[in-house]
Amino acid sequence: MPWEETNPEMERTRFVVEVEQGVFRIQELCERYGVSRKTAYKWLARFRAEGLEGLRDRSRKPHQCPHRTPPEVEDRIEKLRRKYPYWGPETLRIWLQRHEPDGRWPSSSTIGEILKRKSLIKGRRRRRPHPSPSSGVRVETDAPNQVFSVDFKGEFRTRNGCYCYPLTVQDHCSRFSLCCQGLESPARVPVRQKMILMFRRYGLPGAILSDNGPPFASYGLGRLSRLSVWWIRLGIRPLLIQPGHPEQNGRHERFHRTLKQHTALPPAGDLKAQQKVFDGFRQEYNHQRPHQQLGGLTPGDRYQPSARVYPERLPSLEYPGHYEIRKVNKVGSLTLHNQKFFLTRVLEGQRVGLEEIEDGLWSVYLTDLLIGRLDQRTGKVYG
Repeated sequence: MPWEETNPEMERTRFVVEVEQGVFRIQELCERYGVSRKTAYKWLARFRAEGLEGLRDRSRKPHQCPHRTPPEVEDRIEKLRRKYPYWGPETLRIWLQRHEPDGRWPSSSTIGEILKRKSLIKGRRRRRPHPSPSSGVRVETDAPNQVFSVDFKGEFRTRNGCYCYPLTVQDHCSRFSLCCQGLESPARVPVRQKMILMFRRYGLPGAILSDNGPPFASYGLGRLSRLSVWWIRLGIRPLLIQPGHPEQNGRHERFHRTLKQHTALPPAGDLKAQQKVFDGFRQEYNHQRPHQQLGGLTPGDRYQPSARVYPERLPSLEYPGHYEIRKVNKVGSLTLHNQKFFLTRVLEGQRVGLEEIEDGLWSVYLTDLLIGRLDQRTGKVYG
């Protein structure tokens, strides 16, 4: 004998039929079918109003959700996201709260769900955290102009085939973008020219953080380059990250990722057009885009130019009276007590100070910066 198949709809139908036949009382049928009197009368009411259709399974989805984001709010979020396609949910929420405070804006997670529904955002794989290096430069700032960071974002070709080398400079504390200039090459001369214009506009920082590549550094004495020697003459201390550890300048690396998204995917037609894109990006980044690490403020809200004005002539080099003063010749050497010592060619024409710390052992200074040791006993210079 086959098993008798049944389902909730069939059970409701049988229950209603037996009630309508009047053979059993409702209470007895409720006990037999294991339902409450309230449920029984609900089934009966549906049957008498709609017939058998009223006994079918119904969706449990609520007819309305009091917490649903209003359509006009979703439309405003969508419009803002399309205007700034690389802003995340939290950045959009901060901007809306700041510029349209009368609106009732949802949480960043809700904004993220709205953007996903409208195919305006994609999920990303969660990256495993990398341990921070135990050594290397550590930069802490609490005010603008204490440290600038400088780097070249990776070169790329514009659509006419020419290379573009974006020179970027950022204030470490405020994240303010001081320079974003597309150059034809990463050579020292054009970099210095652009930095002069930047210094004239924003003043001088206390230090500049860079990687170990040219034109910012070299493998010579003190890892000095002609550019960093110029910085030192201006009273700016060069700071170098540990070789092979770009994460030590993580703020600038993160800035480069944002810069690439906004300006180089795809690149512009030529270098002039690409520079217009860079200029538009700087304006948005500095004055429109709220920064989470700045409490929702923009970098332009936090930055103010330095009180140290750029001097059109380099200040003279001054050393304490007990120092021996020597001028480095055009091949990068100096003479001390009839002995010649090679330092580095990037110091050509510079006056350095020598302080004897032991018999025959001298510290070598450029202004107040120690750049190496000179040993008369061995005839060598050490970095």
